[in-house]
Amino acid sequence: MALQRVLAVDDEPFNLEIIEEILEDLDFELRTAASGPECLDMLEEFNPQVILLDVSMPKMNGYEVCRAIKSNPDTSHIVVMFVSARGSVEERMEGYSVGAEDYIVKPFGQGELTAKLLKLGHMLLEKDILEQQVEDATTTAFSAMATSSEMGQIVNYIENIANIDDVTTLAKALINCMSNFGLSCNIEFRINDEQFHHATSGMCSPIVLELFEILKSKGRLHEFTSRILVNFDYISVLVLNMPEGDSEKHGRIRDHICFIVSVTEQQLLAILTRNELCQQQQNLNGAIAMISSKFKGLMLLLDNNRKQNEAVFKGLQEQFEQRIPTMGLDEDQELFIYNKVDNAIQKSVAREEALIQVRAAFSEIESDLTALSNKVDEK
Repeated sequence: MALQRVLAVDDEPFNLEIIEEILEDLDFELRTAASGPECLDMLEEFNPQVILLDVSMPKMNGYEVCRAIKSNPDTSHIVVMFVSARGSVEERMEGYSVGAEDYIVKPFGQGELTAKLLKLGHMLLEKDILEQQVEDATTTAFSAMATSSEMGQIVNYIENIANIDDVTTLAKALINCMSNFGLSCNIEFRINDEQFHHATSGMCSPIVLELFEILKSKGRLHEFTSRILVNFDYISVLVLNMPEGDSEKHGRIRDHICFIVSVTEQQLLAILTRNELCQQQQNLNGAIAMISSKFKGLMLLLDNNRKQNEAVFKGLQEQFEQRIPTMGLDEDQELFIYNKVDNAIQKSVAREEALIQVRAAFSEIESDLTALSNKVDEK
């Protein structure tokens, strides 16, 4: 800010008249005070940027006045230039020691005083610019720190939900994440045409449920007053207390919310996919168990049939061996009967070999199904 307000303090009216005459052509608002106490009384109302302060005054000299000005946090920023008839090094050092920024020795000319004031004005302007730069840098630093802290929370959230395999636990984790940002929210998960609701306060109000239903297909983002609703395919989040009065923070938190909900939806899909694969695995294991049971039952039946056939043929062979010699048959007839019996036995043996092949095929099928089940488990 350029120099606009100057306060001249001197117990000699003639000296004040000289100062007024010198500064009348400059674009300053000039006021005067005849004593130190009067000067201090005027500071709050006038708020001068520069004080031209006489050193030698009764009751309260300029050094005392300057010390009082600089010791007060509300007035310490005011620039003080001592005006004195004495300009020794000792007096100048005394002036600087109590906080003055400049010193001018009486009598002074118009050009000297004007030049010093213009220089002080330039100093004030540079000071304002520097303070603004410091303020901007501080704001940027705090914003960067806030962003860094917020991103740290988001990274922790992503790492934590990667290990979650339950939908309810995921919803609670999302609510806790929002709470870490100081946000109160309501959540809707949509799974297989069903809606599941969670809230920071415990339950979603009826009007919130209506908002979810009305707006879930009306776009990604809805903002109204201090509330914001974020929609994704499977998740909607309504935040009730977005930051107000700080547009930068508001925008940053809004972006964080959208990203967090997006990541949460991906984890929700991963959970649903794992659950579906687990269900498929259970179904496959059940089918494998059923097929194995039927195979074993069929093999047992075939094995029993084989044993029964062996017993029948063995009994028939024993009967033939006992009866044929007593039947009075000639040799050709006996040979014919024996050949028929041998052929029947050979066919039975062939059926037994086929049974062994069937058993081997069933065992191979069972092994293949077990291998397939293991592959699904690995996925």
